[in-house]
This record gives sequence, C-alpha cells and structure tokens, in this order.
Amino acid sequence: MNIKENILEFYGLLDEVIKNKVSNLSFLVCSKGCSECCVDDLTVFEIESTNIIEHNHELLSNGIPHSEGKCAFLGNEGECRIYEQRPYVCRTQGLPLRWLEEDENDNLIEYRDICPLNENEEFMKSEDTSNFFTLGSWEEKLATMQHKYGNGEMKRKSLRALFTNK
Repeated sequence: MNIKENILEFYGLLDEVIKNKVSNLSFLVCSKGCSECCVDDLTVFEIESTNIIEHNHELLSNGIPHSEGKCAFLGNEGECRIYEQRPYVCRTQGLPLRWLEEDENDNLIEYRDICPLNENEEFMKSEDTSNFFTLGSWEEKLATMQHKYGNGEMKRKSLRALFTNK
C-alpha cells in the first residue's frame, strides 16, 4: 500500500470510529456552517498537506483563502471547502476528547475537553468513556506515516501557505 492509500485508509478508519462514537450524542451542535474552531495558523504534517494539494488544485491555484483569523479553507457561509480532505485535527474538533498523562509520580491522570458550544456537564463527568474520542494512538499512527513519508523528517505545513496565489 502506498502512502496516499495509507492516509486515505487512516481517514476512513478515523471517520468510522468518530461516527460510531457521536451517533448517540444528540447534544453535539457541530454541522455545516459551524466554524468556531476553524482558526488560522493551523499546521499539519506534510503527508496531510500533500493530500489536500493533490485533491484541490483548482482551489489552491485560483481560489482565495478566507481572510486571516479564520481557517484559509472556510467558504463564505462557514463551510469547509476541503471537507473530504480535511486534516486529522479538523476531523476531531468539537468531539468530547479525553487523554491520559503521567504525573511526576507516574500516576495516570485523565483529562477531558469539548468545544464550549457542545458543553454538557453531565456527560463530561460521566464514568462511561466509550463515547469520548481518546487521543494518543491516532496521533501516533499519523506521526508514524509522516515519519515514513518524510524519510524521518516530521515536516509540518501551514494550511494558509498551501494557497499559491495568496
């Protein structure tokens, strides 16, 4: 399997996991036009930027990036103009997230976060973590692909810089 197939398979698996987790979360307000988390200055691994470039030649050559302050790929109605090729970070925005970190005594501490627009205090305090998206392993998979694709280099690119006519 080549690297292009790897990133598409990665996104497919990720999207399926996310779909299964959020199907029961009626309080999520994320939808087309919600762009609160679509901020400027995001960078992505080169493997993801290459995927965006490959599928969006016309937009990147002739399109106009959204004004600074918001993601360059936002359209006039707050929609994502590269939705099918959006990077990992965009695919997980808005979700109830959890991650584990070790403290100075090697104890695991759980952290949780969610978009303020999706805040649900009862859910966030729940002992059931099955509908949370757990960070860590997905980032490792993406980093491993970048390491291989970049011949050991972990290059990142600004989304705004992908526009050739900016």
